[in-house]
Amino acid sequence: MAIGSGLGSSAGFVNESTYGTYVAPTKFARVKSATANKSATRVQGEGIQSGIHGLLLSQFNETVTGGTGQLAFDVQSKNMGLLLQTLMGTSVTPVQQAATIAYLQTHTLADTYGKSLSVQLGLPNRAGTVTPATLKGVKVTQAAFSCAVDGILGATFDLDAQAYENSTVLATPSYTASVNAFHGGQLTVKVGTFASEAAISGVKAVSCTIARPHDASGYYAGATVAGTKSEPVLNGATTISGTLDADFVTLADLHTRARDNSNTSLVLEFVGPVIASTYYETFRITIPNIVFTSPEGFSVAGRDKLQQSFGYEWRYDGTNLPKIEVISAEVAL
Repeated sequence: MAIGSGLGSSAGFVNESTYGTYVAPTKFARVKSATANKSATRVQGEGIQSGIHGLLLSQFNETVTGGTGQLAFDVQSKNMGLLLQTLMGTSVTPVQQAATIAYLQTHTLADTYGKSLSVQLGLPNRAGTVTPATLKGVKVTQAAFSCAVDGILGATFDLDAQAYENSTVLATPSYTASVNAFHGGQLTVKVGTFASEAAISGVKAVSCTIARPHDASGYYAGATVAGTKSEPVLNGATTISGTLDADFVTLADLHTRARDNSNTSLVLEFVGPVIASTYYETFRITIPNIVFTSPEGFSVAGRDKLQQSFGYEWRYDGTNLPKIEVISAEVAL
């Protein structure tokens, strides 16, 4: 029996070969919170029957179904690759660095079609009996990352699913040992020309949200499984936005760029313990050509130091695409 609370829960995921075809999870995240819910459209027939005072139960129907969910966790040095691949779209094979045990994953923004996950939560009741909650055909529609210099790098992944059910046998949780969490003490913020960005000082907290709009309404007559949708496709511009919370240290780093509507490349880089040789556990978000959404600068609000939160958004330059890079000891996603 499991512990009869969230202490006995689990959250696992794995990539699917075919959209909506369940695969037993092999990756298990140490989540802070997790949700999996059924979504459905239910309609009532309303024909009048002489002498009947209520709506007929026999004419209350569920027409189409799906699922939604969210995973929230500290960004870890391992087991992130499948979630990032489903978010960003590129098919990734980790590349060995020199002749070491370090491998580089490069998740560049691309079409997400053909990328889906099976996600399964273990939900323990008070008596310790665990009910599986399974999402099949899972697309990642948005991911948000945030970190303060005195905190842990956190992430939330929003999920859209073709189906939700509780009948699939719960996969046995198995957690990777020696997994580190990235944190603010490892953070460097860089700005400047793409591929030549330089570190700046004064930043106290960062956030970055990557939204991938999908058409999740592909319900068609004659579906293989009645009432379920076809694989969602991208149907809107990807938006990448966030904030840089900074003290006033150097005028040109952020204040001048925001004032002058000057674009810059942005790198949010977390470098952890050494893996081998000169290769370290790394989580890096690179956003070519961000713009500042407001010309706000620093102002005096009292006796304390001057500080400001600078909002930014990504704009495509026609050549360079945003990417998330991970260096770890994982030879495969």
